[in-house]
Amino acid sequence: MDLEFIFSLAGVLAMAGWAILLVSPLIPVWSDRIAGLIIPALLSAGYVVLAVFFPAQGDGGFNSLAEVSALFSQPSALLAGWIHYLAFDLLIGAWICKTARQENNRFWFVIPCLPLTFLFGPAGFLAFLLLRLIVRGKSRAAHSL
Repeated sequence: MDLEFIFSLAGVLAMAGWAILLVSPLIPVWSDRIAGLIIPALLSAGYVVLAVFFPAQGDGGFNSLAEVSALFSQPSALLAGWIHYLAFDLLIGAWICKTARQENNRFWFVIPCLPLTFLFGPAGFLAFLLLRLIVRGKSRAAHSL
């Protein structure tokens, strides 16, 4: 099994998903299907194949930081972990776009959340939650006038 090829393929798939999210206001249904379902499902299938058919060997585990470090020192486990990140970050990015669209938030406000989610996962998610609070607060203030 060529781990470098799988790494590259997963990266291309994820980047295609993120590119689709950037144009999601133009193709919302296709964006939801492709970046929010199909690509994360493909990445998840790749993760499952790696985890089930090429499991990590040795002292690695999840009970301590040392065990996690040992686990991810193995290339197949590291690749599975990377694909896990790609799949879930893309899924959160798709959720952000869909939720913003459903709440009628301007996409320009959402755009900064996407690279944050791509690069720093939870930071982008928190940024979007903060954006939602700000928009809701402004909306409530405007309705009370």
